[in-house]
Amino acid sequence: MELWFSEPHTPDVKLSIRVDKQLYSGESDLQRIDVFESPELGRFLVLDGYVMLTEKDEFIYHEMIVHVPMAVHPCVKRVLVIGAGDGGVVRELTRYPEIEYIDLVEIDQQVIQVCRDYLPRTACKLDDERVYIHYEDGLKFVRTREDEYDLIIVDSTDPFGPGEGLFTKEFYGNCYKALREDGIMVNQHESPFYEADATACMRAHKRIVESFPISRVYQAHIPTYPSGHWLFGFASKRYHPVRDLDAARWDERGLETKYYTTRLHMGAFCLPAYVEKLLRKVEIR
Repeated sequence: MELWFSEPHTPDVKLSIRVDKQLYSGESDLQRIDVFESPELGRFLVLDGYVMLTEKDEFIYHEMIVHVPMAVHPCVKRVLVIGAGDGGVVRELTRYPEIEYIDLVEIDQQVIQVCRDYLPRTACKLDDERVYIHYEDGLKFVRTREDEYDLIIVDSTDPFGPGEGLFTKEFYGNCYKALREDGIMVNQHESPFYEADATACMRAHKRIVESFPISRVYQAHIPTYPSGHWLFGFASKRYHPVRDLDAARWDERGLETKYYTTRLHMGAFCLPAYVEKLLRKVEIR
């Protein structure tokens, strides 16, 4: 008998993955957590029935949410990461020796423990000496910070359940306050393809535009996310994500990546017409 995991993307569309075995199933105070192993995608993490990452394509998401701002900001020393309990964002950040301090704020301690136990490829740098883990609500944590970070990365779950507060105008305003005068915030911005996801994307973009003087959206192809077409938000107090890209400086680092390049960086901000139209609807100040 074959075992399949299915995630609904819309009432009429599902992603189904054949599973060899279920490695973990449990419930925290906040959500259900599952880890499966599949022949095609390797191990994958599921929260409340939604795929958060697979071993086969997680590099796309984590490289694009980290290396884009790092190739723009000239001197990142202090970073705040909200969510990202799987450790993939931290893994990519620790590749930069100039980063001195990383605050990782994850509301669900059990997510981090499960990822340590079952997803070591992503969680492999959570014990780096520069990483300080805080088990608390990211919305409450960022309220207490001011003029502290060069970069904030919001690696939230979808805008419901435990991640809902990370899509509010209050949250983005507090992120602005927590950043230094030339700080950058990057967030996962949902998909523009299906109607419900596009609505969430527009709502988040509107609130970010209202909070930051520079706000742009970029894209990546992530096969296991709804529609495969995924967006990220780049918001900054000073730096433009394309005009201020220092490609030569980043290329000289010699970092080996599987998805991100500085050439791709430029193209990622060239959005399809239907996405530009969605965003324009909410960009009028």
